[in-house]
Amino acid sequence: MHMHLKSLIAAAAPAIAALCLAAPAGQALAQGKIGVVLIERIVRDSQPALRAQKKLEVEFAKRETELGKVADQLKRAQDELEKDSVTMPEAQRRNKERDFNDLNREFQRKQREYREDVNQRRNEELGQVIEQANRIIRQIAESEKYDIIFQEAAYANPRIDITDKVIKAMEGKPPAVAK
Repeated sequence: MHMHLKSLIAAAAPAIAALCLAAPAGQALAQGKIGVVLIERIVRDSQPALRAQKKLEVEFAKRETELGKVADQLKRAQDELEKDSVTMPEAQRRNKERDFNDLNREFQRKQREYREDVNQRRNEELGQVIEQANRIIRQIAESEKYDIIFQEAAYANPRIDITDKVIKAMEGKPPAVAK
């Protein structure tokens, strides 16, 4: 029995040593300077992100209008088909249904391409905004001697949230004096 206890202690020794070594590192980090940045706020609220959104709206306005016109045309064709299908000859009804289905397929294709193009362009534009934010985050980290800056957190004390500072820097405004 006594031998068994010794082997358990021997087996546990490396784990205990690792815990002891980890504690000072954890304490050092706790004493270091920590920050957090909420990227979704930067993408939603910063002037570069808002400019990118406006740019996309202008870029895609014409296609959106065209899609709206085709959607209206489809609606009118559907209403006409439903209203007149009972009274029109079978052959004419089939032709109208085929035309409607062709137009609907074309509309679905254009709508899908539009969404894909919008998503691709949004990713490109927001990617540039995020790159700019990351450069500024690195500059703040170096100039203000942060040990670590997290992007996103399940919880962060507002005291360590530097999102506003990053947004102001992205907009070319001088940052507020650190408290």
